[in-house]
Amino acid sequence: MLRDLLAEEGLDDVEIDRETTFHDDLELESIDLVTLAGSLREHYGEKVNVALFVADLELDEIIALTVGQLVDYVTESLRAAS
Repeated sequence: MLRDLLAEEGLDDVEIDRETTFHDDLELESIDLVTLAGSLREHYGEKVNVALFVADLELDEIIALTVGQLVDYVTESLRAAS
């Protein structure tokens, strides 16, 4: 899903790992995170609510959010729902 979003932004060749940040490394805006959150919710349903996850973060934590943190949240949400 992230690769699809990045392709739309013309960033389909960017290297991504757990430490990659959405803001500094991928230069994604908040609307891009909303789009990604919508894709995750559409795919996984109510089990994964990125909006609630981000709502608990401070602004500097949102800016520093990494791919790994989001992956961990999704994984934990799916485990908790099963």
